Amino acid sequence: MRILALAMLLTLGACATAGPDYRPPEQAVATTPAAQGRFDAARSDAFAAGEAPDAWWQLYGDARLDALVTAALAANADLRVADANLRRAEAVVREVRGSRALSTTIGGGASLDRPSQLGGRLPGVVDESLTLSLAYPLDVRGKIARAIEASEADREAVLAARDAVRATVAAGVVRAYAGTCGANYSLAVNRRVVSLQRDTLNATQRLAKGGRGTAFDVSRADAAVRNSEATLPAFEAQRDTALYTLAALLGRAPAAYPREIAGCATLPRLNRPLPTGDGAALIRRRADIRAAERSIAADTARIGVAVADLYPQISLGGSVGIDGPLGNLGSGASFGFSLGPLISWSFPNRPIVRARIAQAEAQVQADLAQFDATVLTALRETETALTNYARGRERVAALTRARDSAARSSSQAERLFRFGRSDFLTLLDAQRTLADSEARRTQAEVQLVDDQVDVFEALGGGWR
Repeated sequence: MRILALAMLLTLGACATAGPDYRPPEQAVATTPAAQGRFDAARSDAFAAGEAPDAWWQLYGDARLDALVTAALAANADLRVADANLRRAEAVVREVRGSRALSTTIGGGASLDRPSQLGGRLPGVVDESLTLSLAYPLDVRGKIARAIEASEADREAVLAARDAVRATVAAGVVRAYAGTCGANYSLAVNRRVVSLQRDTLNATQRLAKGGRGTAFDVSRADAAVRNSEATLPAFEAQRDTALYTLAALLGRAPAAYPREIAGCATLPRLNRPLPTGDGAALIRRRADIRAAERSIAADTARIGVAVADLYPQISLGGSVGIDGPLGNLGSGASFGFSLGPLISWSFPNRPIVRARIAQAEAQVQADLAQFDATVLTALRETETALTNYARGRERVAALTRARDSAARSSSQAERLFRFGRSDFLTLLDAQRTLADSEARRTQAEVQLVDDQVDVFEALGGGWR
């Protein structure tokens, strides 16, 4: 009884919830002005200061793209896994909350009691028992409360992870759609180049028959056509690969890709500056940052769970039951009950508990470092994506000017050659320059769409 009284005094005398209360990290990278201000690379006219939208793909104004993203968010296999993980985390929260409720136990049994000294032929006495036990945890030191805090923070971290998958799926659909359209667009551009070169080949063959050209001119023109034709299968392969990727994102087998977009040859285009927001908005929005912050909260609560083990765990318990020979059941002698506090205490294992506390505290320190690393990665990815997009726009503009110049040069060389004022090598060189300019400009335009997706993915768009 003295040990019992001592345990209750120790517990009730220090009845505050065990462990530290969680507070958002105050000395983290995320709280610095440099992390929360405007992005350094967003000073270009390619960007606007407005908040980045969640459904950023709608900025393209493409109904087919919107429908594909909606379908993928409903059927994607990775998202189904993430949704199942979230349901499991919610079930864990319910389980932990249930440990705070009243628990009941029903037990019973029967036994044959036959003392050996009375002789082996005696029938003996049959004893019956039935017991109902109740226990309600007082949670004086808040171990259960801290466990609930940890499970709820874990659930929020899983929710953030699900949001990250949503953002990745949305970005993947836009990339695959743009990849399909971009491959067909590149295919169309290069087919026009092949058509132009084939016209030159036909003209060269006619001139050779008329005595104004040579077999060498014909063979060079034919080689130019065949070299350009050799680039076409690669674009077809890129288109098919993008379609198969899109099918997988939609939760379908590769052969079940959406046929309605297989012929798309128009790149998704944004005719407005990209809204980016600032670093503070990014930190609030990015799912990986939210997951890292929730991990700190969960593991901070687990320090309290470990600290609570230093103190006795007290429950109010009671039991009622009947016990005795079958013939005496129901009599006052067979009835019994008990009521009082139930205490469990791992006092002899305090070094082990201290070690668990140290482990929990170290885990929080690791979480804080991981939080900083996640924020820095997010900021770096965003600045890099913004820079690549701004420079990509400049590259497309420069290559467009170069393509226009090459087109004029090729047209002029063709006219000069037809009138005999220029040699055939000059014409071929002009057409080769045009083909190269068209290919580089087309590739840059396709890459620019991918750069746009990088920007929105880095900004953490794609969830609500």
